[in-house]
Amino acid sequence: MGRQVLDIKTHQKLPNFAETGSCFDATNTSKIKCRPGGHDSVPIKQVDVSAFSYQKMTTKRTPGMYQRKHTGTGGTLCPPKKDTTIPEFPDENVCPKAESKKEKKVEFSAFVERANPPNTEFRRFYERGDLPVQIDHGGVHNRIAWKVAIEKLDFHHYLPIFFDGLREIEEPYAFLSEQGVYDMMQVGSQKVLPVIPQLIIPIKTALNTRNRSVIVKVLKVLQALVKCDENSQNLVGQALVPYYRQILPVLNIFIRQNDNLGDGIDYGQKKRNGGLGELIMDTLEQFEIHGGDDAFINIKYLVPVYQSVIFN
Repeated sequence: MGRQVLDIKTHQKLPNFAETGSCFDATNTSKIKCRPGGHDSVPIKQVDVSAFSYQKMTTKRTPGMYQRKHTGTGGTLCPPKKDTTIPEFPDENVCPKAESKKEKKVEFSAFVERANPPNTEFRRFYERGDLPVQIDHGGVHNRIAWKVAIEKLDFHHYLPIFFDGLREIEEPYAFLSEQGVYDMMQVGSQKVLPVIPQLIIPIKTALNTRNRSVIVKVLKVLQALVKCDENSQNLVGQALVPYYRQILPVLNIFIRQNDNLGDGIDYGQKKRNGGLGELIMDTLEQFEIHGGDDAFINIKYLVPVYQSVIFN
């Protein structure tokens, strides 16, 4: 018999927080001290003084920085070959030093992910059994089994809780919160408008985490949010205009974050996870289309590179 070849595929490891309890225990939120979207964990770059003044930072030269005998080019263009043989009597000034590890490049702090602790209101209510939802494991894909008819739910109470769970990246909280938001907007589209002011802080908190997967999830929800009353007067899109100052600053940071594939093919373009900048641009276009007459000027004020799709 021939040797059996195992087809091993690597899958991305699902996130799992240390504070998350088992199926019989709740999340330990007493150990969580960081604020979601906070700037405490952001790496700080050293300020270059010479960039803002005529001063220049210098360091004292050590003997090892000077050129030693028989180490120069000798007036030629080609440097002589270095002698890598280890001497009989090792000396720290003669032996070649081991290559120092390259320092990790510090990314610009505007693009660095912020803290996203597992202390959402959705997680707290779900673990306590106060949400009328459970996972319906279907044959093709999972769905949400609602224990109460969605039309009978108090949207002022439940919809902000589900929106707060959008920044969850751990299952089953991530799936339940996202799918729950879509179900509530689809069935109770007429009840969404009065709840808009309560949704701004959860949306802002989720965007401030600067997590790419969370931002993509929130952008898709925002597009569905402005379209949920598309058959009526687009009042939801107009109600979001006064809150652009809380939503759009993070989108302005990532609007140029596109994947340059050259002549390659993006096979995952249906999920819209690759081109974050394109998804942001599509979201802003939907904001302008459904936001009324004052939408464009407010978007342009916060995202200067945006061009109108209506007035052009």
